[in-house]
Amino acid sequence: MDTNIDFKNIWKQQTSHQPSIEELLGKLKQFRLENLRKLILINIMLIITSLGIAFIWYRYQPQLVTTKIGIVLVILAMLIFLCAYNRLFMVFYKIDNTQTNQEYLQSLYIVKGKQKFMQTTMLNIYFMILFLGLCFYMYEYTLKMSVIPAIIAYTAVLFWIGFNWFYIRPRTIRKQQAKIDGLINKFEEINNQFKEL
Repeated sequence: MDTNIDFKNIWKQQTSHQPSIEELLGKLKQFRLENLRKLILINIMLIITSLGIAFIWYRYQPQLVTTKIGIVLVILAMLIFLCAYNRLFMVFYKIDNTQTNQEYLQSLYIVKGKQKFMQTTMLNIYFMILFLGLCFYMYEYTLKMSVIPAIIAYTAVLFWIGFNWFYIRPRTIRKQQAKIDGLINKFEEINNQFKEL
């Protein structure tokens, strides 16, 4: 059986169902544009943050090697994350109105797989390197503090990382999975309807 059917053309011939497929394609387009915007925004934010951190290094010339290691680790965490995250760009960019239902599904499966990789492996690496970098970076400055403020500073960083890890990250993952699963389910539904014909 040929599974590479152009469902859009068949759907257009069925006037009673046409708004449904158009609505689905609209959701797909919105999903694509939203993710491309998010990808560009994250690139801009992390690049500006990395440049800002490099400027702090250049401007204030930290004395201890631990501070320099910390700065390198923080920037490295961001660059590694961006390199992996930017692999999604071409997948989102290639999704367009000329694809068949099967190609849409294939693209969505690829996005889902890459998102899962980002949500698990890459975020784990990112947060580990970022946390280590921040700890090394803060060491020079907390040495100049008394014990209580130094403990408060490290606790604040630990709390911030923990809040992002245990609250923001799972919430973001759930939202991303719900969106992609919703689109995949709709396209699979359409695919199954046509298999039954």
